[in-house]
Amino acid sequence: MNNLPNCPKCNSAYTYEDGDQYICPECAHEWPKHAATDNADDAKVVRDANGNVLQDGDSITVIKDLKVKGSSLVVKVGTKVKNIRLVDGDHDIDCKIDGIGAMKLKSEFVKKA
Repeated sequence: MNNLPNCPKCNSAYTYEDGDQYICPECAHEWPKHAATDNADDAKVVRDANGNVLQDGDSITVIKDLKVKGSSLVVKVGTKVKNIRLVDGDHDIDCKIDGIGAMKLKSEFVKKA
């Protein structure tokens, strides 16, 4: 019984394994095994300090005074931020704060408004 996935390029059922890859003999397309099995884990879930799921476009409130590196500015507790963007990396929120400008924040220091 062949439990291998069909080719994502030509949909051929004759794929075979070669090391850590799948190969299609009809169109010669090669793709890694983990790409076929890890599709459900692609979406990263970002949560605020209270455990609420954050999404692009949400409004948040800062829950701790945050010093801005390289500057004497401080983002104060209770600062409201609208229209956030989620990004990959250590600081997973990209936003614009009035009076300060573009910032990257960690989700552990904010709560969903």
